Amino acid sequence: MSAAARPLILIVDDIGDNRQMYAEYLEYDGYRVEQAGSGAEAVVFAEEVNPALIVMDLSMPDMDGWEAIRRIRSNARTTSIPILVVSGYAFDATQRGQEDARADAFLRKPCLPEDLAAAIAAMLARRERG
Repeated sequence: MSAAARPLILIVDDIGDNRQMYAEYLEYDGYRVEQAGSGAEAVVFAEEVNPALIVMDLSMPDMDGWEAIRRIRSNARTTSIPILVVSGYAFDATQRGQEDARADAFLRKPCLPEDLAAAIAAMLARRERG
């Protein structure tokens, strides 16, 4: 598969070690990966690189994941990008995501890279099926 044909995943987390661990695993699994360290960066990157899927942490400085998701959803260019929230606050994330920010799926931290990759693959497969 050519590099351009591999899905691009945007990983958003303020903890660099988390981003790096997920990025390395996903790249090994065949994805292209971009990284953002804040919600504000995520909003800009989402429009610039148009990822196939965004992995979003919720607790970040300057702009939390909730606000970043709201802004991504309010932009016509990025509104349909699937968003997978990865958070230590899974119950709260599920409640607020469905009611407020419209995230597509949730995983609880700590999250093993293989579980993240499986969730991404499932979400992308659902998107392809329409």
